[in-house]
Amino acid sequence: MAGRSCLSLLLLFLLLISLVVATVAKQTYIVHMSRSQMPSTFTHHLQWYISTLQSLSRETTEEGDDEAIIYSYETAFHGFAAKLSEKEAEELETSHGVLAVLPDTVYHLHTTRSPEFLGLEPETSNNAWSSTVRDHDVIVGVLDTGIWPESPSFSDRGMGPVPARWKGACETGRGFTTKNCNKKIIGARIFYRGYEASTGAIDDKDEFKSPRDQDGHGTHTAATATGVPVSGANLLGYARGTARGMAPRARVAAYKVCWSGGCFSSDILAAVDRAVADGVDVLSISLGGGVSSYYRDSLSIAAFGAMEMGVFVACSAGNSGPDPISLTNVSPWITTVGASTMDRDFPAVVKLGNGMNITGVSLYRGRRNLVVGKQYRLVSMGSNLTTPDPRSLCLEGTLDPHLVAGKIVICDRGVSPRVQKGQVVKDAGGVGMILANTAANGEELVADAHLLPAVAVGETSGKVIKHYSSTTPRATATLTFEGTKVGIRPSPVVAAFSSRGPNLLTLEILKPDIVAPGVNILAAWSGLASPSSLSTDHRRVGFNILSGTSMSCPHVGGVAALIKASHPEWSPAAIKSALMTTAYVHDNTYRPLKDAATGEASSPYDHGAGHIHPTKAMDPGLVFDISPDDYYDFLCSQKLTPLQLKAFTKTMNRTCRRTLVTAGDLNYPAISVVFPEKNAAELTVHRTVTNVGHAVSTYHVKVSPFKGADVVVQPDTLHFSHQNQKMTFKIIFKTRKPQMEPEFGGLVWSDGVHKVRSPVVLTWLPPM
Repeated sequence: MAGRSCLSLLLLFLLLISLVVATVAKQTYIVHMSRSQMPSTFTHHLQWYISTLQSLSRETTEEGDDEAIIYSYETAFHGFAAKLSEKEAEELETSHGVLAVLPDTVYHLHTTRSPEFLGLEPETSNNAWSSTVRDHDVIVGVLDTGIWPESPSFSDRGMGPVPARWKGACETGRGFTTKNCNKKIIGARIFYRGYEASTGAIDDKDEFKSPRDQDGHGTHTAATATGVPVSGANLLGYARGTARGMAPRARVAAYKVCWSGGCFSSDILAAVDRAVADGVDVLSISLGGGVSSYYRDSLSIAAFGAMEMGVFVACSAGNSGPDPISLTNVSPWITTVGASTMDRDFPAVVKLGNGMNITGVSLYRGRRNLVVGKQYRLVSMGSNLTTPDPRSLCLEGTLDPHLVAGKIVICDRGVSPRVQKGQVVKDAGGVGMILANTAANGEELVADAHLLPAVAVGETSGKVIKHYSSTTPRATATLTFEGTKVGIRPSPVVAAFSSRGPNLLTLEILKPDIVAPGVNILAAWSGLASPSSLSTDHRRVGFNILSGTSMSCPHVGGVAALIKASHPEWSPAAIKSALMTTAYVHDNTYRPLKDAATGEASSPYDHGAGHIHPTKAMDPGLVFDISPDDYYDFLCSQKLTPLQLKAFTKTMNRTCRRTLVTAGDLNYPAISVVFPEKNAAELTVHRTVTNVGHAVSTYHVKVSPFKGADVVVQPDTLHFSHQNQKMTFKIIFKTRKPQMEPEFGGLVWSDGVHKVRSPVVLTWLPPM
């Protein structure tokens, strides 16, 4: 009995200890402060932040209040990040000058021929643009996993001195010295305090606590935006040619915010804040988290601050398509980029024993080749044709070597990485793999550098192969690989994985803004990572092929750098307008852009304004410009409280001007009209265009017809007499027959040389 009593006391003691630990457990919070409310008794904001913490009922902690502060934000965002208990965070929300207290959140990476496909390859335009970028020394900041400085994509041969205005630094650490920066890579910084506060100290033996890119993702995105031309670039012989970024003469600054365990918002904020202070012109951020209100989205607030400083911000839309309402980074001052295909592919063929040939894709190039002309036994481990199970998904430990050895195995896509499935098949003794899409991926094909002969096929083809395998005794197949082919039709096509609208945060702001190449993109790679990123893959390559909106985002960031170089006086909104109003919505077969998920025509909820057309974006004719005050008035229309609005003010002078009747009146290049109810008879929105084309010009308007409403534009002709002249027009929508589904169309202003196109979306809300 005595032993049992001692055990009970011990358990009670351990329980009390755990409760105490839980009570004082610290996590990182981002504290957004109102800059203008700092008391005059302080000479620096950091003093105010420390004093604010000292005023709390601080629970027992090993750190002092100054040590508890992880970051102090001063440029694009104002406030600090600190380790706090939940109780302290709640108390802090009521402190003087505190606008919001936000928990640190994890963001995720949104994982060549594209210059030629985008019309940037001809020497005439390429040389002119390169000279323009050199003359204006445009700087692109890339927030990602770091950079591999030895890649030839970052050679500084022929580049002039680092711009005198640059205030950045080349931070050093294991595997990275000041010599790794040059006149191309002019800045390299790391941000890890938020990450370490949540996950523990980074083991510098396993992971480079320096700007060096161990993962490869950051090197790939930086090279896509700014890489210099490298002839003979390829991945295992595929996609051979000259690889170059969108703005090869631009400078690049790498801000490493992502580590093996993720990317934390406190670190991302610190990087944006520092990048703006350093002097970047463009930020490319291939990261995303969830969607929250504007005033609670720390990246949105930081991007607002960057925009105020004249910095163009491009962010990836996310890889959660084709589900609707799957977008991230939806703020109107951010350029949100979806992904599309190019006209290059890597075909591979599955030849079944019944003589049927099925085309898929693959980047396999290895020594484990199948014997030419030989048919191999084909096996599918799934229990049926519709519902995947662990065996059909080829998850680790699910394949019986006695059943798959020496055979080609059919594996369903999903749950585990695509290339890892091939490793599972290989480990079980299989000689090849057919990777079949399920309904979640449809007919979209993404090529991979597999570890054994493998071909990816669409959902329909997968069903055909499975049916043959299950109904034919001793079914057989063989796999052949056809290398690289260009001129694929139709292209571009909206990628199935690309995240979709509508933007439920504000239906009047159409998202994504545009799409750009994001499927099978060749760019520089880390010397430490395999092309598959699997630890069991010992291959090393200088270039890799990746897919994702992570790849489409730096395409837009790089093109924005080109436009900024040619038009240094343009605002971020003007650059965004140029990209959107010159985008195209038809493929190379002259049909509407298709959606890879359905094979049908895509909509503005899928492709935004359309696919970028860089050469036309350089000379858009007219732009829809938006000032920081205009964006602030947009926020005023979003029913934010005065305290919530302070998240976007840096002085006490900014107030709501009430210039927007509705959010739809923001001078956005896209027009999304929301009728509040079915019986709404008429709705009017206003726009203002600035002439950046010929000084004397006349534009006429055309509007596509709608079933649900008649559209009248007043005036329908715009006469300009000089450059930078502004003219306002209104668009009147008169309900004719309310529609159950949104309607899509376009409005085009043309002077015979330029076509300035705005996508138009009409939505009737159901009665409450």
